[in-house]
Amino acid sequence: MIGQIESYDPEAKTGVIKSDEALFEFKADDWVAAALPETGDDVSFEAEGNAAVNVNLVGAYLAKPEAVKYRYLAAVLGLVLGGIGAHRFYLGYYWIGLAQLALTFVTGGFGLLWGFVEGVLLFGGQLDKDAKGRPLK
Repeated sequence: MIGQIESYDPEAKTGVIKSDEALFEFKADDWVAAALPETGDDVSFEAEGNAAVNVNLVGAYLAKPEAVKYRYLAAVLGLVLGGIGAHRFYLGYYWIGLAQLALTFVTGGFGLLWGFVEGVLLFGGQLDKDAKGRPLK
């Protein structure tokens, strides 16, 4: 089940999780994650009556997103093939890439400027995330 920690007493090492409208008590012995529990944390757990066991933080809190795309590759694509939106396709912004392609086609090539400017912004670090919010390498 998924829930949220309503309260946690570090001295007693017990807490309460709220899932939908039900409340479940847990003990520090049932806590799986390395980080200590805090009020407001989203957790996954198994319910055994009114008790929660195998309580763990929801995965989004365990690790920061890792960079998987390269900034300089995206910048070069923006400078060289920016008019067709190649850098936007590479970063996962498919609709913006299609818009750049359409603008370049409709304006007879003036859409190349958009891609060139974004290539410069990528080199400068002003554009620093891919479509999934991950930082660029």
